[in-house]
Amino acid sequence: MNYIKQLNAAFEKFYYDDRLNPTHISLYMALFQEWNSSRFAKDFFVNRRDLMQVAKIGSKSTYHRCVTDLDNWEYLCYFPSNNPYKGSKIKMAIIGTGDEPAEDYYDPKLEHLAERYHPIREPVVNRYPPNNEQAVYSQRPSGGQVLVSTINNTKPIKHNKQPNSLQIVLDFFNDKNFNPDDGKEFYEYYEDRQWQTSDGSDVRDWRALAKYWVEQKSLMKEKNRLNKKQEVSHFRDNLRTTKNKDYGQPL
Repeated sequence: MNYIKQLNAAFEKFYYDDRLNPTHISLYMALFQEWNSSRFAKDFFVNRRDLMQVAKIGSKSTYHRCVTDLDNWEYLCYFPSNNPYKGSKIKMAIIGTGDEPAEDYYDPKLEHLAERYHPIREPVVNRYPPNNEQAVYSQRPSGGQVLVSTINNTKPIKHNKQPNSLQIVLDFFNDKNFNPDDGKEFYEYYEDRQWQTSDGSDVRDWRALAKYWVEQKSLMKEKNRLNKKQEVSHFRDNLRTTKNKDYGQPL
């Protein structure tokens, strides 16, 4: 299971699901953190108080309502436990992902949504035995006690936000069989704008943005071509004259 694709698919589903409120999304992200810590196990057990603290939920009734809603809306499967010494079991739903990673279509609206509702900024600590899946982050001392990083990692990773040079952009355009002139134009355009979108937000994925740029430019070229074709056709229609001329009529 590719966790990046899972998160992207979840954010897209959040965007179109009007039933959700911020508490639902916050709880889902807290559960996703636990899922990652279990190395994306088929199912795992959770502690309600820990989840409420991570998701910033202050009411038990709100927690139970939200987790029940997420279960009913097929974001997960919730198996409540009546045993105070054993947590409830959660099985997360796989949302539109596959085994192979794929580059995402650039959508500025989804980008801003992810920036707004993504509460998990720090690496997730591994607290479960390993299996075949790879966790995002793992740190364990020799004594066996888990260490939680105290470093403030709220700053987004820069390696994918913007390219380091024009050559990197040209290589990407070459790999995708895009026009290299478009790659140069793309780089110079956003380099002048310090890699910010039209609303002033920082670009989060320049590769996805480049694909969006090429697609929009292709659509614009096609539109201009059709407009020019229509203008030529209209001009030719105006030049046409009838062959049945009557020269006998007075001027």
